[in-house]
Amino acid sequence: MKFRPRLISACIGLLVVTTPGMAQSQRVFEQGGAALRQEGSVRVQTSINFFVAGPSGDSDEAQKLRERARRSVYEMAARECDLLREVLARDCRMESVNTNINRQFGPQQAEGFHINGSMSFQITLK
Repeated sequence: MKFRPRLISACIGLLVVTTPGMAQSQRVFEQGGAALRQEGSVRVQTSINFFVAGPSGDSDEAQKLRERARRSVYEMAARECDLLREVLARDCRMESVNTNINRQFGPQQAEGFHINGSMSFQITLK
């Protein structure tokens, strides 16, 4: 591979030119990952894991069981901002909710689903 100092210099120059523009915004307190955070705000992440016993196949009953499990995670997410406002938040905004359902079956295990839920909120502290 051939070393190209002009290309490297151009890339470094571009980085130097664009970096000061990002630091000038007064609303940005911290940049982590792809999200920006305002001063006085905090990201809160909550996770829940539980097991629901029942049929785990393709039947209507198994489908209803999966829907009930997802509904539990969504209902928890819907109430989480109320709880955060009671305890430590002046304002709360939900950013994301994720659910993951894994089937469990076998002769030595209870048949059902393992449910993992996670949610993320952006809050402004009191």
